[in-house]
Amino acid sequence: MANFSKSNVPQFSVDVYQNEFLPEGGREVNGIVTVTSTGGGTTGGIPLPGAAAAPGYGPGQAPSAAVVLMVDCSGSMDYPPTKMRNARDATAAAIDTLRKGTRFSVVAGTHVAKDVYPGNGQLAVADARTKAQAKEALRKLSAGGGTAIGTWLRLTDRLLGAADVDIRHGILLTDGRNEHEAPEDLRAALDSCAGRFTCDARGVGTDWEVKEVTSIASALLGTADIVADPAGLAADFTQMMENAMGKEVADVALRLWTPVGVEIRFVKQVAPTVEDLTGRRTEAPPRAGDYPTGSWGDESRDYHVCVLVPEAGIGQEMLAARVSLILPDPSGAGAPQVLSQGLVRAVWTDDMVASTSINPQVAHYTGQAELAQVIQQGLDARKSGDFDGATAKLGRAVQLASASGNQDTAKLLSKVVDVVDAATGTVRLKAKVAEADEMTLETRSTKTVRVKK
Repeated sequence: MANFSKSNVPQFSVDVYQNEFLPEGGREVNGIVTVTSTGGGTTGGIPLPGAAAAPGYGPGQAPSAAVVLMVDCSGSMDYPPTKMRNARDATAAAIDTLRKGTRFSVVAGTHVAKDVYPGNGQLAVADARTKAQAKEALRKLSAGGGTAIGTWLRLTDRLLGAADVDIRHGILLTDGRNEHEAPEDLRAALDSCAGRFTCDARGVGTDWEVKEVTSIASALLGTADIVADPAGLAADFTQMMENAMGKEVADVALRLWTPVGVEIRFVKQVAPTVEDLTGRRTEAPPRAGDYPTGSWGDESRDYHVCVLVPEAGIGQEMLAARVSLILPDPSGAGAPQVLSQGLVRAVWTDDMVASTSINPQVAHYTGQAELAQVIQQGLDARKSGDFDGATAKLGRAVQLASASGNQDTAKLLSKVVDVVDAATGTVRLKAKVAEADEMTLETRSTKTVRVKK
């Protein structure tokens, strides 16, 4: 493990957990890469002990963050009327949480996007006066019109892109389906915005599409969640904004260098959520590629790297991959800064005990990735009427959640199935399931727990 830091950048460390021993003819090498950042604020990852959100910028410290809050103002937000009121209150609470000096804007989203504060196509600078003005603008918001989320994201991108800041962040609230633009329009907007800002997405109530909201958060490297009861919005928005205010460094990439002959099977984030990064690689010659990780504060995340190495004889060893954390040069002209790095190794042995032992971290996260997958498959099967398939998949999910100690997911599963025996995955589908419970399980299916100590 190596460490590198600058005075204004959190310190990053990389630890690699693996069983480097392969049997004769063995080719697959797995490693869990734990990346830890210290010296920033609090973020939405796995917080470090004692971490707290920074209340403001330090003496002489320039504002480094910009946030746009996208509030669904479509007609459905008026049913019931308390939903719109709770959305206004939640956005006001988030505005109160902004650090002084943060650039910010409020966007009202319907079938079009409107910059409602400050309303001049630019961002306001957070202080007591602008916060009060923004909350006054919120009080004038009313529900009416359709839903075209792609337009909200494109306006947010324009507003954030004009700000000279390090951290660009969006918070998006919707209560309905994206019915007033084609799916390909939303996908094009996400492709356009990817890598330009991160975005946390929230669905309020139960009339929105889970895969739509989670795809937004996934594409923009943010979090997704359900707020089934609109009364819970203010607390959720406050927490989201505290997390956003804790971000200290953006655009960190995980760079994977591999020797000649090594094939990359996949690169996944596996904690705090499962996110497959394999298809997001951008080439960084020679023989390396960068995978985006988004913004960081004080937190720790785990990544699963799997590569195929050429066959080798007993006693031989090789460097299978080098993993580095990279911070691009803001000017784009210089070399990127290497924040930290770690090595993934392969050693061929005739010791069967050594070569067949599965590293605990690798085994754990392989199970967590399967857990997320079988929950999705089980819920899809249930919706399609394949109750036998749903029972089998959700039973396997119960078994995996129990074995790994993922108690939060186990509790969510128990609202969809009756658990007969968790250890064997024996379950019965519940005859009636509250829509909010099913949507909560689907939305949070990718959340993982770390290896038991």
